[in-house]
Amino acid sequence: MDNYTQLLGFIAENSGIAVDEIERRVQAKQAKLSGLISREGAAQVIAAELNINFDKQLIKIAHIVPGMRKINLVGKVIELFPIREYNKNGRAGRIASFTLADETSNIRTVLWDEHHIDLVAQGAISKDSVVEIANAGLRNGELHLGSFSEIKVSDKKIGSVMLEKPTVHKQIYHFAPNDTVSTRAFIVQLFEPKFFEVCPECRKKVVAQECADHGKVVPQRRALLSLVLDDGSESIRGTMFSEHIEKILTPEELENAELFSEKKKNYLGKEVIAVGNVRRNNFFNTNDFIITDIKDVLIDELIAELER
Repeated sequence: MDNYTQLLGFIAENSGIAVDEIERRVQAKQAKLSGLISREGAAQVIAAELNINFDKQLIKIAHIVPGMRKINLVGKVIELFPIREYNKNGRAGRIASFTLADETSNIRTVLWDEHHIDLVAQGAISKDSVVEIANAGLRNGELHLGSFSEIKVSDKKIGSVMLEKPTVHKQIYHFAPNDTVSTRAFIVQLFEPKFFEVCPECRKKVVAQECADHGKVVPQRRALLSLVLDDGSESIRGTMFSEHIEKILTPEELENAELFSEKKKNYLGKEVIAVGNVRRNNFFNTNDFIITDIKDVLIDELIAELER
């Protein structure tokens, strides 16, 4: 299920009203506002009209949708990242971050408050810690905790959690940063591949065989392929890297401009199912789609899915 479907279920569960009726009200609200509000936003308006207050509810990670504020949840730390320092626009400080998971999904969580960061620095919060979070916000698909947020180690027990983000099927218009999605769309543009060199140790880009972290190295050559997908709801720029490009191009087609040009003709206008992760491009203020797999649309599978 996608986030919207789970949000409908959450509202229905807390209001005692059937999901079909909640969805009918959401559609009516969107129509009343001339389509100027997303279905997730309309669902939250309906929730407010039903006196369902998200501010006081414990939310499952998969139920978090754009626009939510004052998010409260319980989760397990499954990956802890090093604390890093920043100095921007005359302001200096530290940032701590980790991946938080529950049985429904997982989400990158960022701590900005020094008292919260100390919990990580001193080892009070570590990998596999279960934590309770209150009054967090959502920014570009990440959970952010500021000075008005709360975080503490919990004695609550959490069993199995989602170590990988579940893949949900979405239209491009509904993509949100940090989503792991699949979408059925047409390839409307395919750009010539670009090549660059990376450090064999850290995989970071190297310049003149020099890595910022490892000095002089024998670099590895990698490829980047960009394309544009359109599913009728919106278009998005997609990017594929070396290990995934082989899903659609042979090494010869990747390296040879003439062979690539011939293959490009076959792909332009082709309908595919693309799977990958949505990332926010802050420079252009747009979403980018990092594609990990592209598959042909199989009619029998499509019919079976529609019947379900």
